[in-house]
Amino acid sequence: MTKLKLTNHVDQGAAARGLIPETEVRSLEIDGLVDTGAVTLALPSDVVERLGLPVIGKTIVSLADRAPREVPIVALHLEILGRPMVLDAFVLPAGSTPLIGQIPLERLDLLVDPKSQDLVVNPASPDLPTLDLLRVA
Repeated sequence: MTKLKLTNHVDQGAAARGLIPETEVRSLEIDGLVDTGAVTLALPSDVVERLGLPVIGKTIVSLADRAPREVPIVALHLEILGRPMVLDAFVLPAGSTPLIGQIPLERLDLLVDPKSQDLVVNPASPDLPTLDLLRVA
């Protein structure tokens, strides 16, 4: 488990343009489960509602029971261990455990320490995420 800071990025943009005060930007800190078997971020619907995130689409996912389900997709600003990004998230039923999958882990250059089972910043890139866009063999 690790801390996530979730922010409504539409609110952030409105505040940056002076349309709303910074104090009205909806944001939450929650705990999420690092799940290296998951694809991306998945959030419970009650968290999505508290942030006021609009649905931007739908997709079919398979959960642990392997049954296909149609779920909404939302977009938001995510920060983990001080590293920010904007990404899409799948919406799960209220009360579900938030899941942090491969896309945010890769994009933020975060690693799971197998000994401590902690999520850590890649020690090879402590200041900024470093990503491989093209690897030449």
